[in-house]
Amino acid sequence: MAKPRRRQAGEGGISEYETKAGRRFLIKFTVHREDGSKRVVLKRGFLTRKDAAAALRAEIRKAEVGEWVEPFKQRLDAYLEVWLQGQRLSPSTLASYRKNIRLHVDPYLGATPVARLTGAAVDAWMRQLETSGRADGTGGLSARTVRYIFTILRSALSDAVRHGGLAVNPTDRSTPPSPSEARPPEMQAWTAAELNRFLSWAEGQDPDLAMGWRLLAATGMRRGEALALRWRDVDLDAARLQIRRSVGVVKAKGAGQELVEGPTKTGQSRVVDLDADTVAALEEYRSLRGRISPDLVRHTALVLGALDSGYRHPERYSRTFAAQVQRARKSLGAEQLPRIRLHDLRHTHATLLLAAGEPVKVVSERLGHANATITLTVYQHVHPGMGRQAADRFAALLRG
Repeated sequence: MAKPRRRQAGEGGISEYETKAGRRFLIKFTVHREDGSKRVVLKRGFLTRKDAAAALRAEIRKAEVGEWVEPFKQRLDAYLEVWLQGQRLSPSTLASYRKNIRLHVDPYLGATPVARLTGAAVDAWMRQLETSGRADGTGGLSARTVRYIFTILRSALSDAVRHGGLAVNPTDRSTPPSPSEARPPEMQAWTAAELNRFLSWAEGQDPDLAMGWRLLAATGMRRGEALALRWRDVDLDAARLQIRRSVGVVKAKGAGQELVEGPTKTGQSRVVDLDADTVAALEEYRSLRGRISPDLVRHTALVLGALDSGYRHPERYSRTFAAQVQRARKSLGAEQLPRIRLHDLRHTHATLLLAAGEPVKVVSERLGHANATITLTVYQHVHPGMGRQAADRFAALLRG
């Protein structure tokens, strides 16, 4: 029987060793670093000599074509902290990333060396988040939240691959919640009658707040965009306004929270035309605020600003709306007014226009979506009765 051929220099080697679990094999090979130096690499734990030989061939092949990556020994928590410092993100997005990494990544995976992360470990981490991941200990996170946190980790590890710290991204071998599983909660939208009913009620309760609700419903603006709107952005004569910026809440552990103004969600400004009733309401609102203080109607003043000329707190503004809706339901009757969130005024704006036959592109531009496909995807729902209208319209076409 012929003796096995001795491995030549550069071909590496395979050795056998004993563990408590039984016999194992290791591989040993040499690689050349970018600075010209050499490094001897050992990899252990192979169950069979055949497995070890296959791994050795793969490692040597990567070394020969320049694809071998030196193991990344940095812990994940340390790497993520450095990675965050290099991200070009809005303050609110960066704060969100930091919070989710601190609460939902570091406690579970932070001590793991980046090079030792596996797809199986990432999968196990996500399942743990789904069952018991809430920071207050009251249960698991939603599939939507888990998928969002997963995308943060995936982006960070993709950069590690791009910068040469990892050969492969372990999240590519894991299975996050699917887009269908991570669908947002079903959106709610008022009918025109319900919206009109609420605005009339709100006007009688608090005209100042009612103006904000009317403006959001009439333009489809996002909350932060409305709260950052200034009088210089509003042209009442031309019946239009320009949305240039947004204000959001930035929270940092140990540093409290701060209201920060930045660009819109897409980074683009847009012009939104106003209806005559909203223009009239804005004119009256401006007159009333001007009588309180000239500072409230200066060119640079916030349209929906607080009486001290500062921003209204976005989250408190949403809670104020929810409280008003609750009071309106008690006053008007719960069956007359479904419960919705402040953001649903934006959905109501889009739904009413689309239901009335307004072109999707026009609605998309008013909402500030990056493209009309987003609008079509988000607003697949219909009001009760719209399907019946479509069926009756089709029958009318057939009848000529």
